[in-house]
This record gives sequence, C-alpha cells and structure tokens, in this order.
Amino acid sequence: MQDSQTTMSEKLNTIRAGVLGSNDGILTVVGVLFSVGAATTNQFTILIAGLADLMACALSMASGEYASVSSQADAEKVVVALEQDRIQVNPNSVQQDIYNFYHEQGLSETTADKIANELMRKNPLATILKVKYDVSLGHYVGPWSAAFSSLFCAALGGFLPLIAMYMAPVKWKFLATIGATVIAVALTGLLSARLGNGFPKRAIIRNIIIGIITITIHYGIGKLF
Repeated sequence: MQDSQTTMSEKLNTIRAGVLGSNDGILTVVGVLFSVGAATTNQFTILIAGLADLMACALSMASGEYASVSSQADAEKVVVALEQDRIQVNPNSVQQDIYNFYHEQGLSETTADKIANELMRKNPLATILKVKYDVSLGHYVGPWSAAFSSLFCAALGGFLPLIAMYMAPVKWKFLATIGATVIAVALTGLLSARLGNGFPKRAIIRNIIIGIITITIHYGIGKLF
C-alpha cells in the first residue's frame, strides 16, 4: 500500500509556487500602478488598472504553474512505467543501478551488493525510482495545489502595493506604495532564501533592487505618456 501522506517535496513545491506567485504579483501590479499613477491622479482609474492587472497576473501565474507542474507529474509517471517494464524485462540492470548508487555513496562493494539484493527482494520499483530519479512512488507533484497556491499568493502580493496606492493621501501615494513594495519583496526574498538554503540578506537586497528598478522603469513610461 502506498503512503498517502504528503511528502516534504510536495509541500515545498506548493510553497515554492506561492513564493514565486507572490513576487510576481507584487512586481507586475506595482509596475502598472506606477505607470498609470504617473500618467493620471484619478484614484478610480488607478484602482481599476491595478485590480485588472492583479486578476490577470493571479490567473496567469496559476495557469502557468498548473501547466508546468502537470508536465512534471506526467514525466514522473512515464519513468514509473519505464522502470516497471525494466524490472520485468531486465531486473539485473535495475539491481546494478541500485548497487552503483550505494557504491558511489562510499559503501564497500560487499555492502552495496547486499543492500541492492535486499531492496530488489522487498520493493525494487520504489527503490530504483528513489535512487535514480529522486521520485517517491505514489507521490507526484500536485498541479492543483501549486496552481491555487500561486493564485492566492499572487493576488495577496499584488494587493499590498494596490491598497497602499489607493488608500494613501495623493501626495504620499508613491512613497507609501514604494514602502509597501519594499517590505513585500523583502519578505518573498527571505522566504525564497529559506526554501533554497540560500543567503537571506542577498536575496532580500536583490529583491528590493529589482522592485525599485521595476518602479523606476514603469514610472518613467507613465511620465512619457
């Protein structure tokens, strides 16, 4: 019987989709807000433009995640079928792959051979999938969870600069939006660094710089028109 519990890899994939969606939502919405805000002071126009972009961005991110993760899940199912056939047709080749994996980890030839023999008797399919592809049998990346995570987080991320632009007094709207954007992208930078075991400080600074560049470019475009 396959384990029905969600694996850590599946959970991380959902969180990853959310972090990427949030970052994209922040940057695309703030770009529209600054380009439109530079061209007009009409708060209703700015609000409608921001809302339209927020909805488009959230749906785009969700559909993109669904398509991408579905393709990955399909690829994982293909290798399952491939290895099932290989176990039936050429089990010695499968056992050799398992042996090679453990021998390359530093185990002696005798120990690696014993482990490969034992695993081939107990669960050859799950073993070869794990050692060769890092795939857990029965646990495929979920396109729906990634899509909903991206949809929700993109909408939430884009909402922060939008509400700052709309609620702040006219003379402070740009500063308030910049502040909201800096805080939001700093948080996504921190989360992405934690997920990827990277450097939080670098990720935060990088995201803030990208956010400021995005604001500057779109503000300039709005001023041109």
